[in-house]
Amino acid sequence: MIDYSIYFFESIAKALLQMNKALNQTKILVIDDHELVLGGTLGVLKENYPDAEFFTAQTARDALLQVNSTVLDLVVSDLSIPETLGESSRTDTGIRLLKTLMEKKPTLNLVVQSTYLEALIRIKPEIDNHQGGFTVADKSIPSSEMLNRVDWSLRGLTHTKDLRGNLQGLEVKQEWLTLLALAFEEGLQDKQIAKQMCVSERTVRNYWTKIQDVLEVYPETGKNIRIQTQIRAREEGLID
Repeated sequence: MIDYSIYFFESIAKALLQMNKALNQTKILVIDDHELVLGGTLGVLKENYPDAEFFTAQTARDALLQVNSTVLDLVVSDLSIPETLGESSRTDTGIRLLKTLMEKKPTLNLVVQSTYLEALIRIKPEIDNHQGGFTVADKSIPSSEMLNRVDWSLRGLTHTKDLRGNLQGLEVKQEWLTLLALAFEEGLQDKQIAKQMCVSERTVRNYWTKIQDVLEVYPETGKNIRIQTQIRAREEGLID
């Protein structure tokens, strides 16, 4: 007589094994608005993490939907992305997305893959305090090196030594970033900037002095100091 209980328990064991594998499966979200780059990154990752489950997003909004609906192990993101489909790609959008992810998912592992890595100086304090892994990878580095950064992040390590610029180790004040954005992205004069920031014009002038000192921009005969400040701020990633 056939003992069907053996087959029953074997099927249960297989089902539990598959369930356990699914629960332990590494889940990776890749964010990039360029389909060719997105496909290339996915290809490299799938080859090296064949058992992982992959998700993709091309906008910040779609990325947040994925993060909120799935328990992810890793996010690999470009910095210059659009907020929604049809909008222009902006570094500031990627910065805001990363800031939100670190705030809402403090243990989420992150890899930033971009040609605009210097812009991360805007959120350096948040990166330093992030509990999950956080690594950066310039898009020009070999795929083997990029995979190292992915591995480091999955292990909970932080690696930001590749950030270019001269402001490493300095605290960039949020009010400085607000001032620069109002002046050079919205084109406001000091009076309007003071009104927007709810401070005095004297305080705004004080902010300018501090920013210019950090950027090592000083008055020179024949040169417009505000334009020089804008150039240096862009070089250091403080503005797009």
